[in-house]
Amino acid sequence: MLRNPVPRAALALVLALGAAPAQAQEVLRDAETEAFFREMSAPIVTAAGLDPRNVNVVLLNDGEVNAFVAGGQTVYMNSGLIGEADHAEEVQGVFAHELGHIVGGHAIRGGEGSRPAVAITLLSLLLGAAAAAAGSPEAGLGIFMGGMTAAEGKYLAFSRAQEATADAASVKFLAGAGISGRGSVNFFQKLQNMEYRAGYRKSPDDEWYSTHPMTDDRLTTLKDAFEQDPAWKRPEDPALQRRFLRVKAKLYGYLAEPQQTLTAYPEYVNDIPAHYARAYAYHKQAFMDKALAETDAILAAEPDDAYALELKGQVLLESGRPADAIPPLRRAVALTQNQPLIATTFGHALLATEDRANFPEAERVLKAAVVKDHDNPFAWYQLGMVYEANGDTPRARLASAEQEAMQLQYVEALRNAEAAQAALPAGSPDWLRAQDIAMSTRAMVEHKRKKK
Repeated sequence: MLRNPVPRAALALVLALGAAPAQAQEVLRDAETEAFFREMSAPIVTAAGLDPRNVNVVLLNDGEVNAFVAGGQTVYMNSGLIGEADHAEEVQGVFAHELGHIVGGHAIRGGEGSRPAVAITLLSLLLGAAAAAAGSPEAGLGIFMGGMTAAEGKYLAFSRAQEATADAASVKFLAGAGISGRGSVNFFQKLQNMEYRAGYRKSPDDEWYSTHPMTDDRLTTLKDAFEQDPAWKRPEDPALQRRFLRVKAKLYGYLAEPQQTLTAYPEYVNDIPAHYARAYAYHKQAFMDKALAETDAILAAEPDDAYALELKGQVLLESGRPADAIPPLRRAVALTQNQPLIATTFGHALLATEDRANFPEAERVLKAAVVKDHDNPFAWYQLGMVYEANGDTPRARLASAEQEAMQLQYVEALRNAEAAQAALPAGSPDWLRAQDIAMSTRAMVEHKRKKK
């Protein structure tokens, strides 16, 4: 189920390199969505010569139709992009473009474009100052402004070249994966239509001031290249498309107002995406019976649908019925081979019963979850509650330090890590981990203090 790492979340996509700081946006974690991203991206990553296990897609809560990379091997996508797409192939086209930035090392090569621009700016500043000192202030200002324009043009030309390179790479990667480029072309057509609806009309100076090549030029180039690929007329993968429609409906139901969801997915529509979306709408309105009826409708068609079981369990848990949530969540964990996000919800339900007989299972499940997905602060929070309930205060403090460090609460993380280290057996794995957290958070605290 869509959730925040602590404890609620959201999504994002961007068609530009380094277009937004991912750290400043809300991240959505959802087991089914992340599984879809892995499946749709794996053949493209392989075609690019990379290991699919090392390339991630992160969804952000941002209505802008966009996707971006910001260093490393992670592609960030906005919820607005998923909402605008109608086919999994469109998302694959966007992903292939962003992967082109990763393979080209564009994020770490940004200095290649900025350094010449800075050099031009500094030179124009020196020449302008010299002209002003010689008694021609207007000439000096003109030299400086001309230099600024030239510097801007230099950098933008560099950026456009990177975007064109990423476009060409996307053609290569999709062809290598045997995926049609129709989705990529269709999505660029949507971007073009969005420009027209916004009142944009191309002028001769537009490309000079743009970070990207003009959309119509990119569209023509891409279409010409893709139409020569044998995969151009290959039908889309129906199973992947079904999974995309489910993910899109979940996202819409999670983010939209309930009435908007019920308008977009009216009650007479009885496919699985519609049941998904309406389950979220009713759950947000606290109509538990209606929400459960929607999840049960999915399970009537597909009894072993792990993600529908997960959703049913979370509806029950958040409606104050944790004991009833345990069976569907336990089944979902088993079906997904201990998927860590689902396991975290299961552990939460076990703890929420306040039945100490459930605590050993909760500890076992949550430990397994953080091993598979270390960067999940809510799982660490729940695990800390188990430790505290069992009287294991040192490990409870260590779990809190893990959680707080991920949430950039460095002072609190340092305090808990030092307390854990003081009480844990010296040299033990947990003691060493507490020491690592203490050292890293102490450095961050000192850094922030110096900046102030």
